Amino acid sequence: MINPRVSKVDANHAYQLHLTFTNGESGLYDCSKLLEFGVFKELRDKQYFKQAIVTNGTVSWPHEQDICPDTLYLDSVKKNA
Repeated sequence: MINPRVSKVDANHAYQLHLTFTNGESGLYDCSKLLEFGVFKELRDKQYFKQAIVTNGTVSWPHEQDICPDTLYLDSVKKNA
């Protein structure tokens, strides 16, 4: 079974992604745990972090950082619609 993909993202200054998925669910994904690793260190710049966009069903940034869409769905804290 394929997990839903991201259809909308809103990045906030607390390094969290507010996500809407293709199945209508929404969730909150905390990126703070990624900020010490490799290419994700650049996301520490809050203005850059807020440039998150949806690309091919996942979240990405201008310098090609992205997060696996399955990780975003499985690890996000789901919110009531």
